[in-house]
Amino acid sequence: MKRFTVCCFSNPIHKNKNHNPDKKLRNSMEISRNDNGEHAKQNNNNNVTPVIGSDRTNVIVNHDFSLGTHSWHPNCCEASVVTADSGIPHGVLDPSKYGSYVVVKNRKETWQGLEQDITSRVKPCSLYKVSATVAVSGPVQGLEEIIATLKLENQQSPTNYQFIAKTCVFKEKWVRLEGMFSLPSVPERVVFYLEGPSPGIDLLIQSVTIHLDSEPERERLEGVTVEDENLVVNPNFEDGLNNWSGRSCKIVCHDSMADGKIIPQSGKAFAAATERTQNWNGIQQEITGTVERKRVYEATAVVRIYGNNVTSATVQATLWVQNPNQRDQYIGIANVQATDKEWIQCKGKFLLNGSASRVVIYIEGPPPGTDILLNSLTVKHAEKIPPSPRPPIENPAFGVNILTNSQLTDGTTNGWFPLGNCTLSVAEGSPRILPPMARYSLGPHEPLSGRYMLVTNRTQTWMGPAQMITDKLKLFLTYQISVWVKLGSGINSPQNVNVALGIDSQWVNGGQVEINDDKWHEIGGSFRVEKQPSKALVYIQGPSSGVDLMVAGLQIFPVDRLARIKHLRRQSDKIRRSDVILKFSGADASKLSGATVKVRQTRNNNEDFVDFFLKNFNWAVFGNELKWYWTEPEQGKLNYQDADDMLNLCSSNNIETRGHCIFWEVQATVQQWIQKMNQTDLNTAVQNRLTSLLNRYKGKFKHYDVNNEMLHGSFYQDKLGKDIRVNMFKTAHQLDPSATLFVNDYHIEDGCDPKSCPEKYIEHILDLQEKGAPVGGIGIQGHIDSPVGPIVCSALDRLGILGLPIWFTELDVSSINEHIRGDDLEVVMWEAFGHPAVEGIMLWGFWELFMSRDNSHLVNAEGDVNEAGKRLLAVKKDWLSHANGHIDQNGAFAFRGYHGNYAVEVITSSSQKVLKTFVVEKGDSAQVITVDLQGL
Repeated sequence: MKRFTVCCFSNPIHKNKNHNPDKKLRNSMEISRNDNGEHAKQNNNNNVTPVIGSDRTNVIVNHDFSLGTHSWHPNCCEASVVTADSGIPHGVLDPSKYGSYVVVKNRKETWQGLEQDITSRVKPCSLYKVSATVAVSGPVQGLEEIIATLKLENQQSPTNYQFIAKTCVFKEKWVRLEGMFSLPSVPERVVFYLEGPSPGIDLLIQSVTIHLDSEPERERLEGVTVEDENLVVNPNFEDGLNNWSGRSCKIVCHDSMADGKIIPQSGKAFAAATERTQNWNGIQQEITGTVERKRVYEATAVVRIYGNNVTSATVQATLWVQNPNQRDQYIGIANVQATDKEWIQCKGKFLLNGSASRVVIYIEGPPPGTDILLNSLTVKHAEKIPPSPRPPIENPAFGVNILTNSQLTDGTTNGWFPLGNCTLSVAEGSPRILPPMARYSLGPHEPLSGRYMLVTNRTQTWMGPAQMITDKLKLFLTYQISVWVKLGSGINSPQNVNVALGIDSQWVNGGQVEINDDKWHEIGGSFRVEKQPSKALVYIQGPSSGVDLMVAGLQIFPVDRLARIKHLRRQSDKIRRSDVILKFSGADASKLSGATVKVRQTRNNNEDFVDFFLKNFNWAVFGNELKWYWTEPEQGKLNYQDADDMLNLCSSNNIETRGHCIFWEVQATVQQWIQKMNQTDLNTAVQNRLTSLLNRYKGKFKHYDVNNEMLHGSFYQDKLGKDIRVNMFKTAHQLDPSATLFVNDYHIEDGCDPKSCPEKYIEHILDLQEKGAPVGGIGIQGHIDSPVGPIVCSALDRLGILGLPIWFTELDVSSINEHIRGDDLEVVMWEAFGHPAVEGIMLWGFWELFMSRDNSHLVNAEGDVNEAGKRLLAVKKDWLSHANGHIDQNGAFAFRGYHGNYAVEVITSSSQKVLKTFVVEKGDSAQVITVDLQGL
């Protein structure tokens, strides 16, 4: 499964860094507006008019070089102005045709170019727009890059460089370089300069303008709000295509299309992004300087598609962010299935967590050749939605079966009906005891009747017994499902049997089991309803047509979570706490007797269980940044920078890290270049991946998920044979013996996936170990819905027989109500903490808009901790021990505490104080710890 909290880094770039142009952004401003409202194509166009605004002061002095090189300075190179009267040097453009320009020559480094000091002419927190008309000449081979940069100097700190914009040019072709910048504060010296072409290539500059685009954010007057202001300029195309551009395609403004069949949904015009050759081509607008960090915005685009015989396609709103270190980030805002028949809204939220040099919002997605039509685009500060209160649940009737005639005392006529044309009858001979997971929840219970439903004449897999439960369900209660099932004779392959719920039009999985014998099997599962359904039924389905199905003792009952947590607190006390006697020595007994003692636990050895980052977590895992598709998206082009940055952040704050993951067995996650390899090349690539990754990070990751989700995928095994999985473990261990190597998979703990039930997982692990794989840990991902303690505990009990440490590696829970989400999280955390085989929990993110699942966040997007997050912190606090009292006449103080690090403060009757530390180790027996108070 996917996804970690994204860390954004905003350190300014340094000049010796290599910068590669982003392919998506080359020629991205193909259609742009000039001052006359016209549109000039920039693709290899020799007649580009410099954009010079007459209504604003240009920050640049001598912008068109009419005064020679006055105010300009070549940076470690030479510069001269070419005019029609000065003659035309060989190999440069004719000034009589294009006007005067400056030639920057004798360049020995890419960073050498032309600069101007603009310190006195820029203001802090203002947005400036840069436009330059540039070209190259000399021994040019293909495309050359030209970059606009700011040099920021302070005497007491290193020089920083802020990227503004870049463009790619052909030889002797004028193009426009455009970008924007803003400075939070103005340093002692600000220098603007143009750089970039290869050494030996001459840089040609026709003009440069820097205009103030917007003043610092105005103060908000009393009673006036700007929350509803749209960041998008000309959002409805009332001013044509002003402020809009094509993203490597052409854009056109229309009042209608297709002989009047397509008209705007609102307003008088719409835009079309046409002549698209890539999915990412579309229409865009730069919103740099207007969008703020750590504020949630909602973007709403009204879209449709047209042409190329495509009637339906995905249209996506995306944010391109360029960070001050010139690293690019793409944030998917929303997507929608658009058609050629009607306008539709594409709506979603986004958040900028870090600083940005440039921010562009664009609409993309349909296949090449299909036009994207955009009627309007708004980007506004998202309205804060107040959290829902805890839902009232009256008379929950915990443990009471909501089904009618579950024991079949009235045959099949009362409550039950056949789903489909199957036949229901009653027979004797089923188990008379509750299935184990139900017994854990319900405790002592009357015996079952021994009667079961026999389902025959099944002609479809979905056919089976059913019962309506619409009026019996209560919102936000978690229900446990328990049933015995068996199949008729004659089955010749494994069969899935499933308890399913139809909640209106939604199918809900209530638990599954795989059967390949003639024995009774338990199905255990859970579910919850959070919106009032108009229709709800439960039914049992799954085996192939013609296979008879037997069902006995089906129970659906609400679970009492508070009672379960009370039990788990007692259980945790037994396995996570010890009796401790502190024996104080080194001081006069008269001073010690009766002295006040304050014991505070500073770190819980079990705190690995709760993994708001630096402050609240002591373990971290990277959601994507270590995966092969991220570190090597194209063969041979390695990218470890993101993983390096995140690892440095963790290590500098003493946070341990898990390596997730070396390989991912599910084919859909494997890069295309790998999928196309033959067996020999693939085997080499696998070995290179292991060597590259584990040598680079040797000793830095405590754990590795070696081959993710082997129960749900088999790409490498299918291509390279069964031994490849064992070899991955062996090689990883050889390269980094200090790391614990994990298997990692999902739906282990919830009873809803026969592929990954505990028995299958155990069989899988034993098979790896028998072949020599050094499996050191069991990863349970824990993307769980409506968790029920006994079901989770049952899985842990079964896995615990292997004697390997168990970690929840990707825990998240989901509910539209923050209180219920907190309940779910608390249940799983206590189940883990209360089980001796579990050694840690990793949360799969916590910040809204950066989660892989909706309604699973613990911290809202703008930073406030929600009710689920508060529950996390409360549980974490519960896992720390504190004790107060007095030293007895024997110089001792006794308490019971969780294993971990402690501080003890002793205060004598004369108010003398001393602070000491000690550790309570793991163990069952009482621990006597000597605390030396010498000097008191």
